Amino acid sequence: MESVVRLAISVGGSALVAFVVCRAADLLARFADARHPETPLWGLLRRCRAPLYVVLLAALLRWTYPVAAGREPAMHTEAVSRVLLLCLIGAGAWLTVRTVAAVVESTYARYAGRSRDAARLRRVRTQVTLIMRVVSVAVGVLAAAAALVTFPSFRTLGTSLLASAGIIGIVAGVAAQSTLSNLFAGFQIAFGDMVRIGDTVVVDGEWGVVEEVTLTFLTVRTWDERRVTLPVSYFTSRPFENWSRGGAEMTGSVFVHCDHTTPVALARAHLQEFLTTCDTWDGRGWDLAVTDTSPTGITVRAIVTAKDADDLWTTRCAVREELVGWLAREHPGALPKVVTAPAAQQAERGR
Repeated sequence: MESVVRLAISVGGSALVAFVVCRAADLLARFADARHPETPLWGLLRRCRAPLYVVLLAALLRWTYPVAAGREPAMHTEAVSRVLLLCLIGAGAWLTVRTVAAVVESTYARYAGRSRDAARLRRVRTQVTLIMRVVSVAVGVLAAAAALVTFPSFRTLGTSLLASAGIIGIVAGVAAQSTLSNLFAGFQIAFGDMVRIGDTVVVDGEWGVVEEVTLTFLTVRTWDERRVTLPVSYFTSRPFENWSRGGAEMTGSVFVHCDHTTPVALARAHLQEFLTTCDTWDGRGWDLAVTDTSPTGITVRAIVTAKDADDLWTTRCAVREELVGWLAREHPGALPKVVTAPAAQQAERGR
């Protein structure tokens, strides 16, 4: 009975002390967040309450349990201590990842508040995302290694594995060749500034915006809200279009097929008048010219500019609709025609 009371006091006291310390840390972070609203660090650090509580609880129980156990068998005490140590290692890794994420997100938020260069922000955001993934994986691997080392049998196994590390390395390198290529391609994308989160790209004929970049794959959100997932090695081994590279401004063309009698000068004047009322046209440039002719008609090309890919698409659609509508209303004879005649009449004329 006495041992049960001691264990209850140990668990309850440890839980209470851990709760008080976490509560004090949370209040301190909330106070600092109110005093310094210009930085989101303190508010982000409040996410660490749960892992901090687990770390404190595991550490206090590991310290107080052997004393509270008293005459319990040494095997039980050792097993409980090992479980608490594993919990402490796991919670420590959890707390480390949360803390690093808070610091990195706060730094990026402050940088984003000062910078006005959208392309640079997308590049930094891509790098930060990949760095956080690398840190998370590294901390997880270290935590798993530390947990395995706590078992004597794994320490002996580790010595034998190190002795054959050369053979294992060769086998792992051959087996994980595709994974490693994607991993290095992810680093190349992040720090080579090839493609960034938020860039407008065209891959395999699909137009969309880069939504997510990881160490192994990249997700593109298409214009119709589909998600196209591609391995990052695709972007280092094949050509693709990046419409956000070197500035978001773009130039697009609209082709309209017309009859030879089309009043091109009037169409050019009407296009200029229409563009002055088009909100998505950025005013940098425009043109209208006949680019091709055939026995049945001509091809008129209109060139327009816009500040980004989305506005360019809207401007091209608007210009196409306006030119076709204007020709149908004002010059219906300028629309393309297909001349046909009954075969019988042609035969009679031939006689």
